[in-house]
Amino acid sequence: MLLKAQSVTKAFGPQKVLKDVSLQINEKDRIGLVGVNGAGKSTFLKILLGEERADTGEITRRTDRIGYMSQFSEISDDMTVREVLEESFPYVEKINRRMKEIDDLMASGGDIDWNGLAEESAQLQGNIERFNAEIGDRLLEILAQVNFPKEAVDRRVGTLSGGERSKLVMAKKAIEILDCDLLIMDEPTSHLDIGTIEWLEERILSAGCAVVVVSHDRYFLDKIVTRVVEIENGKSVEYKGNYSQYVEKKNMAIERQMKEYERYASAKKKQDDLIEAMFHDSRRYMATYKTRKMMASKIEEKERPEEQKDISMKISAAQKSGKNVIIANGMSVTYGDRTVLSGIDLDIQKGDKIGVFGVNGAGKSTLIKAILGEIGHQGELWVAPGAKIGYYSQQHEGLDLNLTAEEQILLTIGPDKKAEARKRLAQFLITDENATKKMSSLSGGQRAKVALCMMMCDETNLLILDEPTNYVDMASAHVMEQALSEYDGVTITITHDRFFLDNVCNKVIEVANGRATCYNGNYTDVKGAPAPVKKAEAVETYKVLEPFTNWVTRKKYVKGDKIKISESEMPGFADALDKGKLKKV
Repeated sequence: MLLKAQSVTKAFGPQKVLKDVSLQINEKDRIGLVGVNGAGKSTFLKILLGEERADTGEITRRTDRIGYMSQFSEISDDMTVREVLEESFPYVEKINRRMKEIDDLMASGGDIDWNGLAEESAQLQGNIERFNAEIGDRLLEILAQVNFPKEAVDRRVGTLSGGERSKLVMAKKAIEILDCDLLIMDEPTSHLDIGTIEWLEERILSAGCAVVVVSHDRYFLDKIVTRVVEIENGKSVEYKGNYSQYVEKKNMAIERQMKEYERYASAKKKQDDLIEAMFHDSRRYMATYKTRKMMASKIEEKERPEEQKDISMKISAAQKSGKNVIIANGMSVTYGDRTVLSGIDLDIQKGDKIGVFGVNGAGKSTLIKAILGEIGHQGELWVAPGAKIGYYSQQHEGLDLNLTAEEQILLTIGPDKKAEARKRLAQFLITDENATKKMSSLSGGQRAKVALCMMMCDETNLLILDEPTNYVDMASAHVMEQALSEYDGVTITITHDRFFLDNVCNKVIEVANGRATCYNGNYTDVKGAPAPVKKAEAVETYKVLEPFTNWVTRKKYVKGDKIKISESEMPGFADALDKGKLKKV
């Protein structure tokens, strides 16, 4: 066991964010931490890292080698490459943090052990110098892995090219993975292209350290994790398996809970009706009345599953254009004297759902701008005259942050349609206070929903979307995918979201090495499926005490049967176990 959090609670003023969250992390565990925005995931990570104190509960740490990979890699232009990489070692970071604490104590003065602090500071400085002397070869080895020129190790970050800076970020992440027993990651794939994400996945899988990750990247979670812990309503629930298995098991658990609640509600109503009938003649049925009251009080109360609030999205398509929507033959796009893309051949027809992917800087946005007519091109490009185009930008340039969400929608649909504007925003869970706040104060996810709502106000038959799943939570991404799949028009989507590429697209365009190549099928069809997450499961033997039916497989069992049940099969037998119809042998 590396780290254990037991019954953790945390409140900020009157708001209780965490009410009862527990997690045990063992060696080589790979755990996904999920929950809606605001559920308390980041707060819990800070508690695990020791940056926040829990109000109640117990934290047990058995290793100091805990690495942290943040959502944003903030690198100062004034630092050298060597300084950036050295800073990535948790050992060095811990020493630097303690040295800063000592400096602050000395600066504040007061009744402190001046000699002791000065001696500790000198010792820590010596440790840093010895570390720098020993680490040189290792840094060069890591830089070689990402093809970063070793002669640039003492250059300042501000002098690096965009490509060199990206490689430095990769090297920094490689160190964070390798130099720890436990790696905690907060949205590590944000702002990374697919190639870098897949490189990161391979490094994590080969490193052998334990991992706890918060991520909205469902494909990444499917490939990496073997356990999922969900924080919901301040409490934690654990599921075995990857993200897709978690979704399936959670849906099954909700269905089971609803059936149990309905059985309870039916039994309770039956008893209440009988008691009500006897109440009017209680002297005649006094004994029976008391018995029924006692029976009613003994019915085990079941909670109704909490209703999930999801965004509601339906995209109306304008009158369809003809069969052919976009045709390109031998098209190329140039900037100045440089040809960015060449040899582009496209045949996009009505109903097509196109996904565009490739590394950052490969030319994805250039291709889209050429299709939109914002930049020139050479060769043949034909867009159907009847195409009514809707465009969604990940930067949300169409939003005026000085307006409220309501005012922004009114600009699109007309100033006298306030009720309709509120109704449209409510479909995206932008209601009440958030609808009348200036958008500059809304979160990135809320702004994304307003931008999507704006786009849906116009009828279109060709949607061009740039990273539409950025900033939105998993539930909203699922709803968006369903709406786009049902949309009658054509969609062209730039995205690094491989789950989206698999679930929405019937064609994909890979932009790489100056080419944009179109393939039939989704991302997995073209690039291959992620390696399945395998985990040995313990199997227990149970004896059937009373007949029952497995509610998942619908298989019937009779008294005396012996069944071998693995962890993943347990949900189907949970009801029989709860009712004492099964006994472990």
